Amino acid sequence: MAVASLGKWGPGPRHVGAGGSARAVRGAEARPLFVEGSIVRIFMENFLTYDVCEVHPGPNLNMIVGANGTGKSSIVCAICLGLAGKPSFIGRADKVGLFVKQGCLKGVVEIELSKAPDNIIITREIQVVNNTSAWFINRKPATLKMVEEQIAALNIQVDNLCQFLPQDKVGEFAKLSKIELLEATEKSIGPPEMYQFHCELKNFREKERELENLCREKANSLEKMRQRIERYKQDVERYHERKRHLDLIEMLERKRPWMEYENVRQQHEDVKQSRDQAKEELKHLKELQSPVTKKIQETEEYFKSLDMKIRDKATEIKDTSQKCKQKQDALEMKDKQIEEIHQALRMKKDEEMDRQRKIHNTYKLIEDWKNELNTVAVSENLQPQTDAINNELKKLQEERANIDGDISDIRAEKMNQEREKKRIIDRLGQLNNIMNMKEENLKGRFRDTHSALMWLRKNKDKFKKEVCEPMMLEINMKDNRHAKYVENHISANDMRAFVFESQEDMEMFLMEMRDHQKLKVNAVCAPAESCAENLPSRPIEELHRYGFFSYLRELFDAPHPVMSYLCSQYRVHDVAVGTEKTRNMIERVIQETKLRQIYTADERYIVKVSAYTNLVLSTNTSLKAAQFLSSSVDTDERRQLENQQQDINNTLKSLDMRLTKLFERQKYLEHRDNELRQQKKELVERGNRRRQLESKIGVKYDSLKQLEQDAIDLKKESQQANIKIKEINTQKVRLVTELMHLIKNCISLNILKADLVLQSATVAAEKNRLESEYKAASIQLRAAEQRFRELDDRKRVLTENCKELLKKARQVCKLSPDQHLPKEFQTVQLKYGHAFQALPTTLEEIDAVLNEEKTRASCFTGLSASVVEEYNKQTQEIQQLTEYLEEKKNELDNYKQNISQVKERWLNPLKKLIEQINEKFSNFFSSMQCVGEVDLHVENEEEYDKYGIRIRVKFHSSTELHELTPYHQSGGEKSVSTMLYLMALQELNRCPFRVVDEINQGMDPMNERRVFEMVVKTACKESTSQYFFITPKLLQNLTYNDRMTVLFVYNGPFMLEANKWNLKSFCRRRRRLGRMDEQ
Repeated sequence: MAVASLGKWGPGPRHVGAGGSARAVRGAEARPLFVEGSIVRIFMENFLTYDVCEVHPGPNLNMIVGANGTGKSSIVCAICLGLAGKPSFIGRADKVGLFVKQGCLKGVVEIELSKAPDNIIITREIQVVNNTSAWFINRKPATLKMVEEQIAALNIQVDNLCQFLPQDKVGEFAKLSKIELLEATEKSIGPPEMYQFHCELKNFREKERELENLCREKANSLEKMRQRIERYKQDVERYHERKRHLDLIEMLERKRPWMEYENVRQQHEDVKQSRDQAKEELKHLKELQSPVTKKIQETEEYFKSLDMKIRDKATEIKDTSQKCKQKQDALEMKDKQIEEIHQALRMKKDEEMDRQRKIHNTYKLIEDWKNELNTVAVSENLQPQTDAINNELKKLQEERANIDGDISDIRAEKMNQEREKKRIIDRLGQLNNIMNMKEENLKGRFRDTHSALMWLRKNKDKFKKEVCEPMMLEINMKDNRHAKYVENHISANDMRAFVFESQEDMEMFLMEMRDHQKLKVNAVCAPAESCAENLPSRPIEELHRYGFFSYLRELFDAPHPVMSYLCSQYRVHDVAVGTEKTRNMIERVIQETKLRQIYTADERYIVKVSAYTNLVLSTNTSLKAAQFLSSSVDTDERRQLENQQQDINNTLKSLDMRLTKLFERQKYLEHRDNELRQQKKELVERGNRRRQLESKIGVKYDSLKQLEQDAIDLKKESQQANIKIKEINTQKVRLVTELMHLIKNCISLNILKADLVLQSATVAAEKNRLESEYKAASIQLRAAEQRFRELDDRKRVLTENCKELLKKARQVCKLSPDQHLPKEFQTVQLKYGHAFQALPTTLEEIDAVLNEEKTRASCFTGLSASVVEEYNKQTQEIQQLTEYLEEKKNELDNYKQNISQVKERWLNPLKKLIEQINEKFSNFFSSMQCVGEVDLHVENEEEYDKYGIRIRVKFHSSTELHELTPYHQSGGEKSVSTMLYLMALQELNRCPFRVVDEINQGMDPMNERRVFEMVVKTACKESTSQYFFITPKLLQNLTYNDRMTVLFVYNGPFMLEANKWNLKSFCRRRRRLGRMDEQ
């Protein structure tokens, strides 16, 4: 047995040392015999976990052993990629650049293959940047195709799971279909021509199927064509009869356009003659109308000249009138100036009269004040009275301030109470909304129960004792997450049941609901002796270690009758509720606690003890989601809020009463304050009256002096006004004179304008007379022009129709422009002359004959020229198809003969090969006290693409043989089956090497040991090819063979450099240490 160590690998960003060479040390120094194509050397540089590593495997079994992550599978990847394998087949990455060591731009893999006389060295350089590879054969550049040809020549198939089984593809071997397994086996161990024969058989069979289908289809088509051509004979005869009628119809249809053309041409000549006559008449009317047009133009010009003169006179009259208007405006302005002078004089007089009146009133007012001043005595001593009033006012202000402070405090307190009241009302509204939601839920699910609830709320006074509403409304969960436990414990009928304390009340209620209102409702009666306070069989603390956290009763609140009923009927006080911990130890809980009902996080357990066998039986069901109790109302909170609301209402009433008293006192103080202030004001006024009168008299004397100085001289003002008025009147006389002159000019201009208007009216009358005459003549002229245009348009249309009909007739007769026509039409080719003469000569006769012939031809329905063509074509096709069918039958016979020959050369060796595989596979399984068979699976002997290899295994004596599938066997069983199948192929294998990566991971130790012994026994024979077995660990005390090579893969920061490693020195050192240990 040889031992070798592989490279050094350090973790993290540290520099990684280069790997060393793997060397095999043997007892015999002779060069080992490698099968042609086996791997002699593997070199890796900057590849996956390795900086540099060189591996020298042995010619037989190579065990590559190392801990996970040390780089065992990296060697497998190097073999695959170095031998032109695709990255996808390894299953690790889809790009070859990802296999280069991280941080490097290039990686190298070199594989040396055994071959006589010289080994082949295949090198692959992988570039990370552009994800490409460069290939070399024996150090010389090569292409991928050249590498693939060399590898194929050595029968190396890295894409064949029977030869190369990477770690990530182990599970896919069991997923191979029977067909895929047969093809992989043929490629792996069969002769080179076996897979080729199989492919030829599949191709031949495919061609045979195609030819059989083709011959069958062509034979059916030939029979149908022969039947169809018999029907065509009669149709051909009928076609010829119809052709004779169609020829006559064609002649009639060719003559008819010429007759249409001749008719239209005659109409054209008639219209042309009428148009020429209309043209002459139009010319005569235009000559008569010319003098009238000239005279109208002269009258129009004279009328325009008169109109121009009238407009000129109107302009002069307008300018004169404008000047008159200006003079009148100037006169009115002078009148306004005179009025303004008079108005100013009147205002001076009014101002002087007002001044005299003010002087008189001022003298009188001064006299009155002097009299009052004489009557007023010297000021009294009013200070004591004023001080007394001030003291009382001060006391009133202090009391008012105290009252204002009290009012502010009470208002603040009232606002706080009202805010608290609003908060309580909002919270009660939220609780009521929850109750409304629960009632809506009740109404939606149990409408009769909801109707009974509405009746109960209106008629509670009819019952002697307390009546509780349906339990789903009365029960309130302390935590909504626990609602599912209560709902799963209490039946749905009881959840919507009314709870009564009195049996008599319940009977009366049910009679009313069921008999009178016809409602389906449920009702229960609480026990006479209350059970609501019943104690559980044991404290909940004793059950904490099992995961229980509470009894069911502690999870919710309910009125006393409801709780009493639930404790009596459902024993909610003694039903424990647990967690997931309880579920995980449920068997222990059932045995130790003796509980009859148990709730875990999501399940309910009911435990029963058999009365006959005393066995404990338990059933569990999953908890349903809560439907009724997920929304709960805290009744204690609601009751507390209602009490607080009542207290706040009482407090607010008390505050309002205090405020009313304070407002009344405040009003009295305000009234008393006003009285005192009025008394104080009167005392002050009595003291200040004499000083005020003296001051006022002095002010009035000053005002009187000013008024006397502002006197106005009315006489002088009147003289100045008269002088201004006289000047204005002089200006008015001059303006009136100018205005009279302008009026006279305006009258003369109006007289001239009137004369011109009369002349214009006379000329306009003459013009209208001439225009009337011209209009009548124009109407006659337009009628003539209209008639001429209509005739000309008609002539043009007929000309176009003639051309179209002539062209159509030529086309029908297929005449060229230079061909002459028969005399009767001037346009028909000579060859149609005699035929046209024999045909009818009028359109009516031609149409009659046409209709008759068309009717006769229409009797031959469903016929066309294609009938004859089809008949001839079908006859020719039948002949061609007969010859083609005969040719294909001969070709089919040749294919059947070829299939028979190739089948014999392929199937017999294949059966012998599978028998050999089955023999070895069965022996391997027998040595493991198991049963395994391999056979050729055939569904249809002629369907060569459905042939496959079926593997059937049996690992237990109590079971039957089962086909190896991805689903039926366990992971270890699939690994054992895969490994033994590959071992069965090993001795028969013609491939140079086989790789199996960590296939023993799913095996138990016993099977792993047996499989290992078989691998060693089989792979270490001289006749077998090279074998690579990769595993992270080996069992102890395994059987080894001298032909084995064990390659250990180490890693760690203390590994030697590769060039410093010496296996012989290592062995000597170990032996020396062993002797020292013994001493």
